[in-house]
Amino acid sequence: MDSVDPKLAVGEQPRSYAVPIAFVIMLALLLLAPFVTYPLIVMQALCFALFACAFNLLIGYVGLLSFGHALYFGWASYVCAHLAKVGTIALPYWAGSWQWLTIPLPPLPPELAILGGTAVAAIFGLIAGSLAIRRQGIYFAMITLALAQMMYFFALQAPFTHGEDGIQAVPRGRLFGVFDLSNPSVLYVAVLGIFLLGFLLIYRIIHSPFGEVLKAIRENEARAISLGYKTDRYKLVAFVLSAALAGLAGSTKAIVFQLASLTDVHWAMSGEVILMTLVGGLGTIFGPVAGAFVIIAMQNYFSALDQWVTVIQGIIFVACVLLFRRGLVGELAALLRIKL
Repeated sequence: MDSVDPKLAVGEQPRSYAVPIAFVIMLALLLLAPFVTYPLIVMQALCFALFACAFNLLIGYVGLLSFGHALYFGWASYVCAHLAKVGTIALPYWAGSWQWLTIPLPPLPPELAILGGTAVAAIFGLIAGSLAIRRQGIYFAMITLALAQMMYFFALQAPFTHGEDGIQAVPRGRLFGVFDLSNPSVLYVAVLGIFLLGFLLIYRIIHSPFGEVLKAIRENEARAISLGYKTDRYKLVAFVLSAALAGLAGSTKAIVFQLASLTDVHWAMSGEVILMTLVGGLGTIFGPVAGAFVIIAMQNYFSALDQWVTVIQGIIFVACVLLFRRGLVGELAALLRIKL
């Protein structure tokens, strides 16, 4: 009679080294990338990769499709750019009529500006999530889209966003007062560090007991409720985490490009992050990263084709839906019979 592995006997899964190896390969490629292409393109891809990973946390592991994630990405970008360039905060309050309370502050260093943008994205996520998670399916998606469009028009009218001009010439400053972000090499290391921080945080979340409950909700919410889990609370926490990480990506992008514009908060940005996630692989940890790099590479290297880039993106999207339904990384993982 064959002996039984004691670990398998108590229900533990055999340890897989596929993810650590894939992470080392990804890290090596990211360290080498600035030497073979423009660092600014890689930094742009890293910002969108983090954005796509944050979106994937919600749809890939909870099963909630948000059509309004540009709200958190774009508004965090605006807040970060404003805090880094101006600093002064104006808060509305009601005193018989709407008034503005002005808090004079000097321009903030980049780390505090990024944290400010991330915090505002988390607050918006808490408000929008509290309203949206009461509905499911297409109704959830439509509520998130409606809230994002409402905030888009507010961004268009708010004085501090400068309307269609956006907030330009955002100073990069010195990170922690020491590292000069005007140096491209220092800036790249800082952006890579922020991306890895967000990526590893998401990995930790989805492999924690909290993440297991999220997957249970995705698979069968009614059964999760019958087991005693308050699923609305879990979904709301996941929504806020996803919004905050999307805000971290938007804030970082504002520092890298020294610009916050309406493009970041437009509904098309929400569609773009969906495309990145689907192309890379929905519900895989490395899929959104691969998808973001593919889409950003297409936009930069095919830019001479003008509007035909959009047509090519559409063709790739249709091909993925019809032929590679698990995305690039999902299909690769299925071929190698591993989890990525």
